Amino acid sequence: MDRADHDSIPEIALGWHRAGRGAAIATVIETWGSAPRPVGSQLAVSGAGEMMGSVSGGCVEGAVVEEAREALADGMSRVLTYGVSDEEAFAVGLACGGTIRVLVEPVGPQLPEAILAEIVAARAGRVPVAYVVDLDTRARRLAPKGGALADRFRTDKSGVEGAEFVAIHNPPLRMIVVGAVHIAQALLPMARACGYDPLLVDPREAFASSERFPGHAISHDWPDEALAAAGLDARTAVVTLTHDPKLDDPAIRTALGSEVFYLGCLGSTRTHAKRVARLREAGFPDEQIGRIHAPVGADIGAKSPGEIAVSIMAQITEVLRRGA
Repeated sequence: MDRADHDSIPEIALGWHRAGRGAAIATVIETWGSAPRPVGSQLAVSGAGEMMGSVSGGCVEGAVVEEAREALADGMSRVLTYGVSDEEAFAVGLACGGTIRVLVEPVGPQLPEAILAEIVAARAGRVPVAYVVDLDTRARRLAPKGGALADRFRTDKSGVEGAEFVAIHNPPLRMIVVGAVHIAQALLPMARACGYDPLLVDPREAFASSERFPGHAISHDWPDEALAAAGLDARTAVVTLTHDPKLDDPAIRTALGSEVFYLGCLGSTRTHAKRVARLREAGFPDEQIGRIHAPVGADIGAKSPGEIAVSIMAQITEVLRRGA
């Protein structure tokens, strides 16, 4: 499974700790100005000096690693504040500098293994969970999705609330693409680069082959069966690209009955009107049908398969970050 490095930090840190190598996790808890990495970004450091992830894009990584190793030695967590100069910021692609606060926690008495293991298990089971730290007392707890934290889960936004830092651990993002067409050949690598676990679904094995889609997960099941087996949830995007109602419609009906945050369907306005008529005939109300983004993709005048893939990825990102 390919994810952004920072997205697998809890698993990596837990593995290092259980292997007896020691592990500390550094997390960006607040930023001001043009900070290189957003709140929630993480860096794992082992007792042997191994590191994975990033909290600053390189600006203060060395200093954070040293603090993490000291935290492993004394068993104490700490909150650090760093100013990133304009020169350092420019080196990582920013126009100006900023300030970041970083929470460093050694796995052990300060960040109990049991809590980290619960976070890892929740992520593996695709269960949203929040890790909450009182920055004054260092008391730690886990909180479920909903309640006062509902908006943070919805927007996938970690941050400080009063004296507490709330780290949102949503399930990893997934994208299910129905149709092994040329657009899919461009879209799947883009999805992976944006932090999604892509899955290609097409029962036509000649189209959906490892030769045409090297390194990608492929299902040759019928689309509704493949989507049901994948287990659709609010961290999943579904895109149908075949132009064939026999393949697209089963996937669309399954997605409309789920919590997927995005459903986009290839086809012209006329094609979509026929699709809407079929869905109404099948008993889907207009409110449900209205969830479909069709014609799929942001209106950027895209023509080629690659450009259409860019437009789809842009629209998915907009829906994820700003809402429908």
